[in-house]
Amino acid sequence: MAEGKMLEEKLFSKHLNEEMEVIIYLPKQYSPLYKYPLFIIQDGKDYIRFGKLPKLVDELTDSSQIQKSVFAFLPYKTVEDRRRKYHPDGEQNEAYVRFLAHELVPFLESLIPSFQMAGSRFLMGDSLGASVSLKACLKYPYTFGNAVLHSPFVNDDLMELVKQANPGMLKIFHIIGDQETEVETTNHTIDNFLAPNEALHNLIQEKGFESEFHLFEGGHRWTYWQPFLKPSLKYMLPARTFDLESMES
Repeated sequence: MAEGKMLEEKLFSKHLNEEMEVIIYLPKQYSPLYKYPLFIIQDGKDYIRFGKLPKLVDELTDSSQIQKSVFAFLPYKTVEDRRRKYHPDGEQNEAYVRFLAHELVPFLESLIPSFQMAGSRFLMGDSLGASVSLKACLKYPYTFGNAVLHSPFVNDDLMELVKQANPGMLKIFHIIGDQETEVETTNHTIDNFLAPNEALHNLIQEKGFESEFHLFEGGHRWTYWQPFLKPSLKYMLPARTFDLESMES
């Protein structure tokens, strides 16, 4: 079991016109007298259940390998709900991105002392969750400055956003599997994830983003993503990235 504290919160989104669930993980020895970086995780319950992320965060924090941070996990309600919000063509996708930037961040930062700058906010997700995380970073570069992408769904619209982006405003951790050439999607199609991800990686390099990329041996499964959670956190947030400045100062 993880040793931090889990808080279950709800907020009503005007952009989505529905109540949204947020699971907030406070690190061990959390104190409201200090400011913390903020991770926002799509596919939230999957990262808790399959990724075992809270326990991993405890381990890395205790060994001073990463900065002490607050994590907000966003669960999806159903597979259909996930597609509506996360897929670039989903009918709620644009509204969900606005929810992340305009409603969720202010809500979280009203509860948790934070640095309130893009460089201290991180978005993470897998597959479609990675796609919407990257899109939010690209659409709101002054709100989100870091993206962790586990086998993202990549289409032409997302590539165009990357082409237009300022590479100095976004740090990226990106992985894809060498067997992700025939991925069965929630829309019951078979898609090649590998080729678009390789194109995305090449574009990220050409543009000069600060980034780390891994091509792993395996497919579109948590079995292969989970081992990359530790290196993604260590790359994104090494210890002492930010001074945990006191709120009293």
